[in-house]
Amino acid sequence: MSRISAILAVACACIAAGAVAARADDAPVLTIKQHQFEPAELAVPAGQEVRLVVRNLDATPEEFESEDLNREKVIPGGGEATILIGPLDAGTYTFVGEFHEATAKGRIVAK
Repeated sequence: MSRISAILAVACACIAAGAVAARADDAPVLTIKQHQFEPAELAVPAGQEVRLVVRNLDATPEEFESEDLNREKVIPGGGEATILIGPLDAGTYTFVGEFHEATAKGRIVAK
């Protein structure tokens, strides 16, 4: 009986690892290019924690900053970072690239 339990435990662990990997692949991605965020508006599910991937394609660093989300993170030129947000109430949350606020603007809409 313990052998069957061990096999079931390993099978469950493999399934759970696959689910986590699938969630990581489904993470929303913001790209910084020419000091602008693409997309400028990103929809995420309300009530769930979200792993937001921010990729900086510019050669210079940019700081993702959002007072609404209480988050700030410097993304090096050519680098990327993952930012945990939420769970969020339904609504709109603004963010900027602090180093280029005139052009690097966006919002996250939780639905």
